Amino acid sequence: MKINENTIDRVIRAVVGVILLVVGVMVVKGTIGIVLDVLGAILVVTGIVGFCPIYALFHIGTSKKA
Repeated sequence: MKINENTIDRVIRAVVGVILLVVGVMVVKGTIGIVLDVLGAILVVTGIVGFCPIYALFHIGTSKKA
């Protein structure tokens, strides 16, 4: 797994992921809340790890190393 996200991409993903998690837990209930939680968790994890499987699938990357 090579890093394929630059620092700005990672920070944006982490911030948006946390926002989605909070909205999914505290604001929206039911199926939509669960979907927001899952999407938020995915964004937080990819932001922390620096690897996006979708970027790898399409051979794109925002990192200079990609």
